[in-house]
Amino acid sequence: MMEIEFKAVVVDRDGKKLGTVDHIIRDTWSGDIRKFVVRREDQDKDLFISPEDVARITDKQVNLHVSLEELDQR
Repeated sequence: MMEIEFKAVVVDRDGKKLGTVDHIIRDTWSGDIRKFVVRREDQDKDLFISPEDVARITDKQVNLHVSLEELDQR
């Protein structure tokens, strides 16, 4: 089970900082993460990311295997 930390920095596939984890949405039955919200510092629009988009998690950072452009096209 993946564990994403509140306030972790989120970086896209190209190394671009997207923001920080602001909210984690869990499945009420299993407790698994369903989505997490990335607060964008320079934008009005927050991002909703699914666990399938995550490539790697370290102590303070979440690396995605998708680019910001791909996320914006959803």
